Amino acid sequence: MASTNKSKSKTQQGQKFPFSGGSTLSVHGARQDNPYHAIAEPVVQTATYTFKDTADLSDFMEARLWGKEEGRTEYGRYGNPTVAAVEKRLAAIEGADDTILFASGMAAITTTLLAMLPTNTHIVITDDCYRQTREFCNIFLKRLGIGCTVVPMGDYAVLESAILPSTRILLSESPTNPYLRILDMQRFAEIARKHSVKTIIDATFATPLNIQPLSMGIDLVIHSATKYLAGHNDLLAGVVSGGAGLIASLRNALGVFGAISDPHNAAMLLRGIKTLGLRVAHQNQSGQEVAEYLEKHPLIERVWYPGLSSHPDHSIAVEQMKGFGGVVSFTVKGDLKLTSQFIDALQIPIIAASLGGTESLIEQPALMSFYDLSTKERLEVGIPENLVRLSLGIEDTVDLIKDLKQALEHISHHSD
Repeated sequence: MASTNKSKSKTQQGQKFPFSGGSTLSVHGARQDNPYHAIAEPVVQTATYTFKDTADLSDFMEARLWGKEEGRTEYGRYGNPTVAAVEKRLAAIEGADDTILFASGMAAITTTLLAMLPTNTHIVITDDCYRQTREFCNIFLKRLGIGCTVVPMGDYAVLESAILPSTRILLSESPTNPYLRILDMQRFAEIARKHSVKTIIDATFATPLNIQPLSMGIDLVIHSATKYLAGHNDLLAGVVSGGAGLIASLRNALGVFGAISDPHNAAMLLRGIKTLGLRVAHQNQSGQEVAEYLEKHPLIERVWYPGLSSHPDHSIAVEQMKGFGGVVSFTVKGDLKLTSQFIDALQIPIIAASLGGTESLIEQPALMSFYDLSTKERLEVGIPENLVRLSLGIEDTVDLIKDLKQALEHISHHSD
């Protein structure tokens, strides 16, 4: 697996913070002295900010002109101390110069693309990207005169051949949804540099603890913080991390688009991040054990999990990742009805969209994310009726496997 976290040391209480472990940074990264000596970052509930006199205001505006306003602002759409605490913590974990917090994962993606793609430019995306990301690129960007080419995940020759003189961005995910394909990020970044194109990776399924795209040459990394970062299925948020210059321009765009996160949401997210290391370690272990169990079961047709040698990108995953995550996708030997019976027989996983929280969630993509398509259309985009996506929570692994076993025994009686 990949080597130790290479996150940059952050200035902490006047000293260089000498520790780089992912779980340590999740708790202490970018730590600062809080008002009232509070150990937890305070929720600063305000829509606007005051100035003691006009000279104070003039000094602030002058500093802003030179980019030296040192974190303060005049209005809540441009910043908030609680939000800033989350951004600094995530930048420390990600090994980034800076991070921006958004109202949702999709807000992070759409704002970033709209800010970086002028009319008459072009983007290349891989075909296993999140469905709403593909729809935004194929439908909404095209309305603005921005071209989009979709290429097969893992075919780097086709990827490079799709780059046009107008191409500005290569966008992919790793791991992808639902087949958990793993991108060769160094190769992806090399192709982009060759053509002077920026790269963006959605690494939601991995978290910064399992993979760090920036260390492999990627320009921007995006997370739906709704998932593993928050970890409790109780909030929506998104983040973008990267180099100081790119993030500064995106922060200006956020002030215009307004897709900001409020301080209460930010405080809940920060609280979730503090246990990220514990949750991800457990979910990595559960994911591996559950995938191995399912792969050996006679009623399971195929399992997709990067930690299995049968996965098409296993060797890349071993090279790039520290753990393989808590999502396992698989197909049941049966039709839509039998697969639904299997899901209904489970007692621990809850039928719901999303992933990465404390509760195990399960879905049949044909009935959840792709219900609006016909069977033929679903098959054309790689979604068979017997496909299942299982997002493991923090329940005991032995209980999860016991539950899977009884549910599979249940459908074995119905298939006889």
